[in-house]
Amino acid sequence: MEIRLTSLTVEAVTGIVVVIDVFRAFTTAAVALSRGARQIIMVDSLEEALRMRAAGQGDFCIGERKGAKPPEFDFGNSPAELERAEVVGKTLIQTTTNGTTGILAARCAECIYAGAFVTAEATVQVILRNTPAVVTLVAMGREGRARADEDELCALYLRSRLEGRRPDTGAIRTLLATMTPPVSPALLANGGADPRDREIAARIDSVPFPVRVRLVDGRPVATLDKGS
Repeated sequence: MEIRLTSLTVEAVTGIVVVIDVFRAFTTAAVALSRGARQIIMVDSLEEALRMRAAGQGDFCIGERKGAKPPEFDFGNSPAELERAEVVGKTLIQTTTNGTTGILAARCAECIYAGAFVTAEATVQVILRNTPAVVTLVAMGREGRARADEDELCALYLRSRLEGRRPDTGAIRTLLATMTPPVSPALLANGGADPRDREIAARIDSVPFPVRVRLVDGRPVATLDKGS
């Protein structure tokens, strides 16, 4: 099995692709699905998300722009917020600056997973069971311009586990706690983030199933792959 690591963009991907966004898109998605959400439809614009909700194609819009919850959205891009939300049986529509953009760019891949530390081991195990020739781990970073340390670290962690190594998870949690500056008061005030988001993102392997993304009527739809 060849393991490829890339950053910022998804280009010419083959085999199994794991698109990684730790702070916060795919931690949020994993938490929402583990809380009982039926599925998450990933879209590329705020307007599309709102239009789909209005048409009855989804129940709640979740996501962010510049870190903050967009106007008229039900929830921000916050795992702490989704951990409290009543989402059992609901279809969510998600759009974010980095994570969902990567999923949409990878839609031609053979198999797509949304990656984060919370689903790390579940994602590793399903990949190992499928024994692909190529696995591409994509650290999405920020707006296609700057690498994000947490995404890079998650990609390295996934590669280590795929190769049979066992990194020190306690050390990783400690490192994650230092990676991002404290949430700004302005972002907290406008509902963009919760101080607990980072703590939840560092709960390595807390969700026991991978987040699989499949195309349904041409749209990427994420679910917990409980059959894996």
